[in-house]
Amino acid sequence: MSHFVLLQRGKEADIAQTPYGCCEGFIQGSEMKKQRESQCTQKTISLLSPLGTIQVSGCENGVHTIQILMDVAPAERSNEAPLSCVVNDSPAETSPELQRCVEWLQAYFSEPQTAGSLPLPAFHHPALQGDAFTSRVLQVLLRDVKFGETVSYKRLAEMAGNPRAVRAVGGAMRRNPVPLLIPCHRVISSSGQSGPYMSGKGDHLKQWLLTHERQRGEG
Repeated sequence: MSHFVLLQRGKEADIAQTPYGCCEGFIQGSEMKKQRESQCTQKTISLLSPLGTIQVSGCENGVHTIQILMDVAPAERSNEAPLSCVVNDSPAETSPELQRCVEWLQAYFSEPQTAGSLPLPAFHHPALQGDAFTSRVLQVLLRDVKFGETVSYKRLAEMAGNPRAVRAVGGAMRRNPVPLLIPCHRVISSSGQSGPYMSGKGDHLKQWLLTHERQRGEG
C-alpha cells in the first residue's frame, strides 16, 4: 500500500477544504472536522529518544500528533554505542496504528536503514485528510523525499503543483502534526541553509536529524 493511500485512510468527505468559495461550506467542513476529532478516544505513548522525550498520540483510526518536547539536549553520536529509542510510558492497551508508529520511530533512530521497509501507520489528523494545500504538500513530501535526501521549499512547491506557493509550503511545514514520520526536517532553503524548524525553536534538532540521516546513509 502506498504512503499516499495511508494518508487517506479513514477519510470522510468535507464540504470545503479551503477558505475560498462558499463560506457556509467552509464552516460546515470545519465543524465536521471538529466533530470527527471529538469522537476520537486518543491515547499517548511517551518515548525516550536521542532527541529527548517524544509523545505519540492517536486513536484506533490512526496517529494524530507527534510532539518532540525538547526537554534535553540531543544525544551525541558514537560509533561504539548505537542510538536507542525506548518506551517510557504507555497505556495498558494501544491501537495497532500507535504501535506501528512506535516501531517506526525506534527503527529510525536505532536502525535507520530498516525504517524505509517498515509500514507507516495511518494518520488521523484533519490536516492530513482531504485535498487542501497543506495536506497535498505533506503527502508529496512523505512520498517523494526519501531518507538522506533534502528538498528546497521552492522545489517542494513545484512538486505539489503550485510553484508560487513557497510561503505556503513553509506554513505547511509549521503545521505538520507528525514530524519525523512526515520529514519536514528535510525541507531546506534554496541557498542550502537548513532553515527554521519548530518555528525556530528546534533548529538544532533539524541539524541533528540531517546529520543523522547523512551519516547513516553513508554507513
